[in-house]
Amino acid sequence: MKPLVICLAAAAVLVASVAGAQRENKDGVTARTQSQSSEWPPSSRELIRPEELAKALQSSAKPIVFNVGPRLIYVQAHIPGAEYIGPTSSPQGLEKLRARAASLPRDSFLVIYCGCCPWEHCPNVRPAYTELRQMGFTRLKVLYIANSFGSDWVEKGYPTAKGE
Repeated sequence: MKPLVICLAAAAVLVASVAGAQRENKDGVTARTQSQSSEWPPSSRELIRPEELAKALQSSAKPIVFNVGPRLIYVQAHIPGAEYIGPTSSPQGLEKLRARAASLPRDSFLVIYCGCCPWEHCPNVRPAYTELRQMGFTRLKVLYIANSFGSDWVEKGYPTAKGE
């Protein structure tokens, strides 16, 4: 019976440590504590909500916006002025992102977004974010799209452009 008690105690310690290693912010986004080495997901100060980005696009200090998602979604509707980079889940997409960002000042107000699927399943935002952070961008923001670009941006009435 003692081995079972030890196993249960070890499992309880493991569950407690995993639970303590993550926290959920006010938007329901699970964020890692500073003790973890992963930079994902970004802290709440590195996220930008759709309403905040819509306001920023109307200001004199507009951000540079990169779409790191599928071409079909970009062609159907995208944020006005957004540059199409392509899916950064592929090596080609990451290379295109690196090439485009290489000439930008590292303190550029830069926003990346995808919107292909719910936030926690997006294959493109995380690699783009990680790459740009490693390149030294200090004012990098990630557009928080909880569900999809269609439901969280287009259907909410934020400005859109169509086509290439």
